[in-house]
Amino acid sequence: MLFSSIPFIYYFLPSVFLIYFLVPRKFKNLTLLVSSLIFYAWGEPKLTAVMLISIATGYVSGLILEKHRNTKKGRLILCLSLLIPVAFLLYFKYADFFITTFNSVTGLSLPLLRVVLPIGISFYTFQILSYQVDVYHGTEAQKNPIDLACYITLFPQLIAGPIVRYTDIERELKTRTHSTEKFASGVVKFTVGLGKKILLANTIGSFCAAFNGATDKSVVFAWVNAAAVALQIYFDFSGYSDMAIGLGRMLGFDFLENFNYPFISKSATEFWRRWHISLGSWFRDYVYIPLGGNRVSPVRHIFNIFAVWFLTGFWHGAGWNFIIWGVFYAVILIAEKLLYGEFLKKHRIFSHIYVIFITLISFTIFNRENLGDILDYFRLMFAADSTPFITAETVYYLKNYAVIIFLAVIGSTPFMKKLADKLPEKARYILTPLFVIGVFVLSTAYLVDGSFNPFLYFRF
Repeated sequence: MLFSSIPFIYYFLPSVFLIYFLVPRKFKNLTLLVSSLIFYAWGEPKLTAVMLISIATGYVSGLILEKHRNTKKGRLILCLSLLIPVAFLLYFKYADFFITTFNSVTGLSLPLLRVVLPIGISFYTFQILSYQVDVYHGTEAQKNPIDLACYITLFPQLIAGPIVRYTDIERELKTRTHSTEKFASGVVKFTVGLGKKILLANTIGSFCAAFNGATDKSVVFAWVNAAAVALQIYFDFSGYSDMAIGLGRMLGFDFLENFNYPFISKSATEFWRRWHISLGSWFRDYVYIPLGGNRVSPVRHIFNIFAVWFLTGFWHGAGWNFIIWGVFYAVILIAEKLLYGEFLKKHRIFSHIYVIFITLISFTIFNRENLGDILDYFRLMFAADSTPFITAETVYYLKNYAVIIFLAVIGSTPFMKKLADKLPEKARYILTPLFVIGVFVLSTAYLVDGSFNPFLYFRF
């Protein structure tokens, strides 16, 4: 079940809210747990067992780790406890990738397992891993299995993040406040995310689909499509994150922001402090810093960056394009630290152009299936095969999608937020409900019409 679907918005969500706000406080986490399991099992009931086994492992290991933290026995228990959720992730997400790679290297033809990928496995696995590590380092283990299971399965952030750490909502699992103001704020946040996903990401996605099916491509078409891909991924993912944060507020949880206008960054380093913040901070705290971070020799520091970005790329999907994408950013970030980072700080206009260029190149790598597809696309972008600069087909699609692309570019900056903040309080009081209603009705119309509505983060 997707957030951007009629069944979720008009059937599942109202039912959950009705029951949740009627039951006594002591049953609210149980209500959310049952609702989340129904939400998850809606499309793949059998794979719910994988998540439940991982949760049980996290619960039992947490109780044991609390008794043996900071000891040799505790470290062994920690390593063993991490193996089960990691093994599930490796099997379901990467088994066929490993077999395909092995066949390519050896020339053999081992059959693929054709394993069905459990939705959201990367997200809930990382939450379980962080919980286990935090308990080992001193966080109090959760004694109530329902509360821990509620945290891990919580449907707002289950399938597309943000990656919510146990320590961030530990207190709210025990006691959280509900208010009309907080619920209303959540509705606005959810609606903004819904609009990002339905009205912007999906419409831009149809432009990308048109490019893929075009027979008369051009250099301009390739570059505009690269920008469209970056914008589609941004609005799709940040839209889902906003919807998750909004739903969390409605239920009394305060999830941290996951995106902070990354396209206004002045370096790739800054870009990754603003993009998918929960993932970046997770790798920083659980991989980069334990490896020594930057408090090591220069050679080891470079190794640490490569290790983090190799894993970041690999986390995103079982494909060499993701690994290449991760290594690409590792090279860029190292170059910024060692070569031209100070130059970027002194030349703001150039730095913005540089970030946009790097971003378009990176998402081109991210969005292609393999190395051959990546190279073919670069040939289009840089006219390596006598690709025409512009064609009639390019002009046709640019005219049809110019307005939505322009709105997406504006929407990817803080311009609209700053404009809204400057409005008088009385004006915001009137315009905010009208905005919410308008976006909600328009998004519903798009969904009823059966418009293009992909779920980009299924493979994550």
